[in-house]
Amino acid sequence: MNVLVTGGAGYIGSHAVKRLREAGHRVVVIDNLFRGHRAALASAKDVVFEQLDLRQTQPIADLLRRHQVECVMHFGALAYVGESVTEPLRYFDNNTGGTISLLAAMKDAGVKKIVFSSTCATYGQPPSMPIVETMPQSPINPYGWSKLFVERILKDVAGSDPEFCFAALRYFNVAGCAADGSIGEDHTPETHLIPVILQTALGQRPEVTILGDDYPTPDGTCVRDYIHVEDLVDAHAVVMAALRPGEQRIYNLGIGKGYSVKQVIESARRVTGCPIPAKIGPRRPGDPPELYANPQKIRQELNWQAKYTNIDDVVATAWNWFKQNPRGYPKR
Repeated sequence: MNVLVTGGAGYIGSHAVKRLREAGHRVVVIDNLFRGHRAALASAKDVVFEQLDLRQTQPIADLLRRHQVECVMHFGALAYVGESVTEPLRYFDNNTGGTISLLAAMKDAGVKKIVFSSTCATYGQPPSMPIVETMPQSPINPYGWSKLFVERILKDVAGSDPEFCFAALRYFNVAGCAADGSIGEDHTPETHLIPVILQTALGQRPEVTILGDDYPTPDGTCVRDYIHVEDLVDAHAVVMAALRPGEQRIYNLGIGKGYSVKQVIESARRVTGCPIPAKIGPRRPGDPPELYANPQKIRQELNWQAKYTNIDDVVATAWNWFKQNPRGYPKR
């Protein structure tokens, strides 16, 4: 299949490109390189790359036609929750407005299949755990709203065209790096827990700050569902293959259980052999005590489930990347 991957030079997008290529798909990538890395595609010599912004509707439509794209896998988004609170217009412009532009380009080019990277942030603070797809969606930040608006738009587009099909994949904390060490995680600024811990192990940070230890959880720290990036993109490929004209598929992607902040730090100490100093800091406003998925729907419908469920295995793949690339990708 000819697949366009938006945000394909980013963390998740580059892993999706790798997975699709290995499955024999022909891949076209667009990325504005604002936070993506051209070097993440360095080994993908057969991939067509265009430096385009999502809001460049006509160039994207031309690209879709020129390469006879059959499906779009859409990862292109800004994804810092805190930044979305301070810069909400930027998030709605890029995440929601950019997707409207992408959908307009798809309509122009006659492309009727899209797999959308959504988020568990659309649920806000759920009433209970684990989270199932039928729970109310009430985001508590602009990032979550920017993604939920896209889900609504996709449903309306599908209602206007019986051949249009989409999947919205709501996922939790994405972690780890390619098992072969070829690509990995490189964000500036870095806010994800596992990279922050591993940067501390490498001596790039003095310590890890645990944001609160008085939550109603077994050890007092927040519990989250960590899904390995390779499992995540594998699910995207499986869903893409299953999508048929007129279908609307919505799935949670996770491992179905959570690990606490302290458990992740202890895992990193085991994996790296480093002491990794940590201190307790104040709670971060808006952090729910627990967030983890019930992934039964995708397992029952598509027979997919995560392979990485042990946190040590997830951390080990990240550590492999960070040891080899302590400063991330070569900078442009």
